[in-house]
Amino acid sequence: MDVRVGDVLELKKAHPCGSRQWQVLRVGMDFKLKCLGCGHELMLPRVKAEKSIKKLLRPDGEKGE
Repeated sequence: MDVRVGDVLELKKAHPCGSRQWQVLRVGMDFKLKCLGCGHELMLPRVKAEKSIKKLLRPDGEKGE
């Protein structure tokens, strides 16, 4: 999956704050994500993050995979 810094991911499960949208801050073996609801940041292994992605939104309007 082609995930880039700046993309917004909609995940299958909601964060405890109620938001499902996360901004990608870093990509590599791990993803660093920031919750768009409360601002919480976390690191997830790439495999786990890719499995939990429901929708990929690009800031430039380009359609994600």
